[in-house]
Amino acid sequence: MELLDVTDHKINNWSDYLQKAIIEKTAKVGVIGLGYVGLPLAVEKGKVGFDVLGIDQNRSRVARINEGLNYIQDVKGEDVQDLVSDKKLTASYSFDHIEDQDILIICVPTPLSKNREPDISYVENVTKEIAKRLQPGKLIILESTTYPGTTEEVILPLLESTGLKVGQDFFLVYSPERVDPGNKRYTTKNTSKVVGGMTAACLDIAETFYSQTISKVVRASSPSIAEMTKVFENTYRSVNIALVNELMMLCDEMNINVWEVIDAAATKPFGIQTFYPGPGVGGHCIPIDPFYLSWKARQYDFPTRFIELAGEVNIQTSYYVVDKVIEALNDKGKALHNSKILVLGVAYKKDISDYRESPAIKIMKKIQDKGANLVFYDPYVDSIDGLYGSILAVEKVDLNEYELRNSDCVLIITDHSLVNYDEVVEKANLIIDARNATKNVAGNRDKIVLI
Repeated sequence: MELLDVTDHKINNWSDYLQKAIIEKTAKVGVIGLGYVGLPLAVEKGKVGFDVLGIDQNRSRVARINEGLNYIQDVKGEDVQDLVSDKKLTASYSFDHIEDQDILIICVPTPLSKNREPDISYVENVTKEIAKRLQPGKLIILESTTYPGTTEEVILPLLESTGLKVGQDFFLVYSPERVDPGNKRYTTKNTSKVVGGMTAACLDIAETFYSQTISKVVRASSPSIAEMTKVFENTYRSVNIALVNELMMLCDEMNINVWEVIDAAATKPFGIQTFYPGPGVGGHCIPIDPFYLSWKARQYDFPTRFIELAGEVNIQTSYYVVDKVIEALNDKGKALHNSKILVLGVAYKKDISDYRESPAIKIMKKIQDKGANLVFYDPYVDSIDGLYGSILAVEKVDLNEYELRNSDCVLIITDHSLVNYDEVVEKANLIIDARNATKNVAGNRDKIVLI
């Protein structure tokens, strides 16, 4: 079949048109949401030759991209600069440019409400904006994490309300992001991509699209399969982290070093995957995704006791850390009230700047409410603002001898590699180590309390 220009409404096989445009890199790609998922995705697509438009309501992000400036740690600044310079990447806060894009990828937040129920309002609002401007020949992809059924039950009806038909006039798929911030081994390219399409044609087009930048595309038979895959992956992690966190608290009661237990168990070459305890869970996935699944399960009158319990244990662990700080200070004859606490690390995991849902925020807020004088140091985080719902007012200080010696307690919440833990142990008066960051320090260990 001879394919006509997209502006010619005589085109009667939009699937072939998109396949050809993707392979030839003439398809225009729109990425809606330029955060930790959207910007890396936009850069990857631009690097292989697609013209990419990023759409974001945050005008500061839009301005920075159009100036060639990067703000995501896992993205190389020179890549953004080169793509903008070559006009392969631009950004806008207006949805009016949607009409010009062949492929639209939704990468907006899906937080929990105060009652721990899914908030998919961002996804719904973006879909409505797309529906207002929907024309034949579009591939629409949802990458935001959500509950099984969202693509078919929420997005599809909004798009088909235009009179256009999925699998014929437009194509709809769900493909969950699998970004692991700070992971140097597994990047976007070598992490397999799960894709579920509303129809076979939807799936075929999406597979062609993602295979341009990703080594392996895994075909799922429906969007619901792909949606469930995503929430299962993070629920699996949540449950296993809760298990080891509960073991940590039990070992503390029994005066057993949980870190030695885990290291010994890890030597078994089969039947176990190693998880480590910590001060709670953070990031945009593990604290949130399991509750998306349990919320959906309630619609089927199905109790997810295991999932709910894991969430409770992981939340409890953060408050357990606060109790350990109080106990350790008490052993030194000090009260938490008016004590100076230096928190090392506020990001939700080591060697990144992301503090979304970080347990550090919850712990610091609890300590501050009890009257402690709180400061923090994190080599990757300059300030804690309201960007992720934080209401903390905590000063960042330099990590130097003065701050270490003049703090009643140093609380290690995130074990960043850039911190000199030998110096911390040498100069601090008391250390609460929630990450076993001081494991290899040979100094005076009497001042260290392991969580």
